[in-house]
Amino acid sequence: MAASPAALAQAATQTKPEGIDLYARFALAGALGCSVTHGSFTPVDVVKTKIQLDPATFNRGMIGGFRQVIQNEGAGALLTGFGPTFTGYFIQGAFKFGGYEFFKKQSIDVLGLETARQNRTAVYSVSAASAEFFASIALCPLEATRIRLVSTPGFANGLIGGFSKILKNEGIGAFYSGFGPILFKQVPYTVTKFVAFEKISEAILARLDKSKLSSGGQTAVNLGSGLLAGFAAAIVSQPADTMLSKINKTKGLPGDSTISRLVKIAGELGLRGSFTGLPTRLFMVGGLTAGQFAIYGDIKKALGATNGVEISK
Repeated sequence: MAASPAALAQAATQTKPEGIDLYARFALAGALGCSVTHGSFTPVDVVKTKIQLDPATFNRGMIGGFRQVIQNEGAGALLTGFGPTFTGYFIQGAFKFGGYEFFKKQSIDVLGLETARQNRTAVYSVSAASAEFFASIALCPLEATRIRLVSTPGFANGLIGGFSKILKNEGIGAFYSGFGPILFKQVPYTVTKFVAFEKISEAILARLDKSKLSSGGQTAVNLGSGLLAGFAAAIVSQPADTMLSKINKTKGLPGDSTISRLVKIAGELGLRGSFTGLPTRLFMVGGLTAGQFAIYGDIKKALGATNGVEISK
């Protein structure tokens, strides 16, 4: 039986979300992609943070670090900070991916399609940096709580306890003592992540017949492009990630500004020390980024979320 004109009209209006509805779908897909991947990598994040904060003790690499944590604190310690990790990256993922799509569309509207296409690397970079600025504001308090829970065993019982204790004892400013390092880490990380992903996936798809590419094939492209983009982003942002772990480990001394603490930490670390824990983070970020883009692409497609404008060649 043929569908009525009214039913067809209703279906047509439901197939292409616009405005807030569209960006809410982008945000939800990004939130799920980031929270699921970061949450599942919590044990790796715990070991990576331990290596960064105490390299003299945790000096046996990633596998050795796992064994040390389990031996010293029990297997449950590998899930320390899961609450703030999942919650923080759910919020951050919504701002990051939703914001990226929003700012990219605004750039295309301002520049025009052809100009945006000719300058797409700049469009990707500005869109990613703008989205990450707002995402970092949301992430910072939860990242500070996570690092304190991991670096100080017994500090508090989970997300709510740790968040409340820092707020009560140190004030709201303590949550943002690491905001500079988070921006210094996250903005280059996110710009590299999105630009590399767009460029790598563009190069792969140029060699394929996109009209014949299956859903599984598209997911595979997203996974591969995300993995390589993650490696690049991890290397670029590693020094700031190490500094972030250090500055959130303990409360600053009276009169110490965030800038002075960062300068002191950078001097203590040196170039080599700033890349402490890089192998573990390469494994972690490569896997995270591959998973995020694969999940994001699949959920975005399932939700029917598309801007309808592509600037890749």
